[in-house]
Amino acid sequence: MNATRTAKVVVAGFGSEYRRDDGVGALVAERAVAQVTTSHFVGPLSDPLDLLGEWSGADLVIVVDAVQSGAPVGTLQTIEIDVQNLSPLAVEAESAAGESSTHGLGLVAVLRLARAIDQAPRRLVVVGIEGERFDLGEGLSDLVAAVVPEAVQRVVALIEEAQSCA
Repeated sequence: MNATRTAKVVVAGFGSEYRRDDGVGALVAERAVAQVTTSHFVGPLSDPLDLLGEWSGADLVIVVDAVQSGAPVGTLQTIEIDVQNLSPLAVEAESAAGESSTHGLGLVAVLRLARAIDQAPRRLVVVGIEGERFDLGEGLSDLVAAVVPEAVQRVVALIEEAQSCA
């Protein structure tokens, strides 16, 4: 009997579609999961703490979110967080990002909590899209909307990579 293992992949989309570019995370995550049905979509989420029960036992968690890092609008960033070794650099980077974040407890803090209760994923990748507008209203800015297909393909590639290594 040939049993093939499927990696457990969770794709989490953060943000609110009612805060313009903030909605890009959930949009990208949902579209990627629609293309690769072996993954599980969670979202739209507003707080990393919501991931705690969702990512337990996951081989890969992909967090997709709008970011404000100072990069040009529409810049796509992929950051792998070392789940086993949360370096001071990761904590420092999150602290700096937290100054402009709308999320209550940061991703690294939730990951630390998950490790403490043995529910951390094996791998965590953040796909960030540099946003422009986060005011109330619907619809993405043009530069953010233009990068959505590329962001979806990046998430799909990460899912497919995890499945091929399972």
